[in-house]
Amino acid sequence: MNVENLIQTIQQNAIPYLGKVLLALVILFIGFRVIKWVTKLITRTMERQDYDPSLRSFLSSLLSVTLKIALFIAVASTLGIKTTSFIALLGAAGLAVGMALQGSLANFAGGVMILLFKPFKLDDYIRAQGAEGFVRDIQIFTTKLVTPDDVTIYVPNGPLASGNIENVSQQGKIRVSIPVGIAYDADIQDARNKLLNAVFSHEKVMQEPLPDVIVTELADSSVNLAVRVWCHPSDVPAVTADLTEKVKTTLDAAGIEIPFPQQVLHNTRTN
Repeated sequence: MNVENLIQTIQQNAIPYLGKVLLALVILFIGFRVIKWVTKLITRTMERQDYDPSLRSFLSSLLSVTLKIALFIAVASTLGIKTTSFIALLGAAGLAVGMALQGSLANFAGGVMILLFKPFKLDDYIRAQGAEGFVRDIQIFTTKLVTPDDVTIYVPNGPLASGNIENVSQQGKIRVSIPVGIAYDADIQDARNKLLNAVFSHEKVMQEPLPDVIVTELADSSVNLAVRVWCHPSDVPAVTADLTEKVKTTLDAAGIEIPFPQQVLHNTRTN
């Protein structure tokens, strides 16, 4: 008799619950399909709007995770599980994690701001937070820079997004200045012409804006000049090295002296 009652009780409760399980499975199946479709739709929309690839990937992943959490809550509710406590627990856990990861969240927010407002893009040369280099990767928490010496620097996105950023590459060109001193008895215009002819021939020097040579200082032992040229930001190391050597050889070939400081000692001893 007890066995029959047990079987009857199981039948009475199992059939309705089985219906809930089947409904939950259907919701889960359809939900995953819908999430996949929505994610693809949003991704294609961002591609048409020319969003940054890193931002597209991040937002798509974030949207997918958020929708899946909502789906699992809906499935739990369908099965009769009380979701109020679950949501409260999830919120408390999120708050605790947020308090523990304040710095990481600031970097996360900074990464989103950088990806949204694009103060720089991949391969730009920037100076920020005491570091400078070419932007090789914009991640969610850090931005990866590579210096001209091939040193990799990871800059946290929080301070990066909230501080000053010098984007050297944004205008597509940068000016390089090569300092040099000539003797006081040298002809400034002659030195200028010879230096301009020398730098004009360099393949990485831009012809517009034009290179120029200016007087920067009347120093103690020399007239100081600056040979100024424009080039692409990625060519700065090569142009600087090449023109420094070319300035020296050009002045040597023209017989124009490059003075150097000399110390004169006076003997004040009297016999």
